[in-house]
Amino acid sequence: MLVLAPGPDTAVILKNSLIGGRRGGVSTSAGIAVGNLVQGTAAALGVGAVITRSQLVFDVVRIVGAVYLCWLGIQAFRSARRGGSALGVDTPDGDAAVGVHGHGFRWWRQGFLSNVTNPKIMALYLSVLPQFLHDGHASTQTALLLAYTVVVLGLAWQLIVVAMVNRARRWLRRRRVRTALEAITGTALVGFGIGLATESA
Repeated sequence: MLVLAPGPDTAVILKNSLIGGRRGGVSTSAGIAVGNLVQGTAAALGVGAVITRSQLVFDVVRIVGAVYLCWLGIQAFRSARRGGSALGVDTPDGDAAVGVHGHGFRWWRQGFLSNVTNPKIMALYLSVLPQFLHDGHASTQTALLLAYTVVVLGLAWQLIVVAMVNRARRWLRRRRVRTALEAITGTALVGFGIGLATESA
């Protein structure tokens, strides 16, 4: 249920799946998975507790993440304002024909940064993992296993989302539909950014 809940990561995947087709969505999902891996490992090893307990560190990460999400949202608004002109033309396999290879790392980076700059994900790990842990020498190993399970489940769900967007590519290829979806994802990203900025530790 945790990985199914929509959030900033889902909005970024939708945005990049619309722009870059299947490759855009998969690259973004891979970046998010690496971000989850970093945050899950930090939480399991106890580093995450330092971040969430330090008001200064938490606020810095939170503000950086909020600004980044708002910036991605503004990019989506700009694309929508141009009528989806930045979306490119889909190839038969659902990938955007314009700049697919050149933007692969950019999509990966957006997924990674949207995740790793969100301290609420770290706080989520720290609130959920301890419920399944018990005192003993295996606690750290068990925490890592649980964290990595969340990473795998999250990646699997994100790839399902990408596949669903790819299946609907004929409908999504319409300029008006893509423009509307760009505006919706832009609104969602800015909303998540504002929510993150007003969140407290």
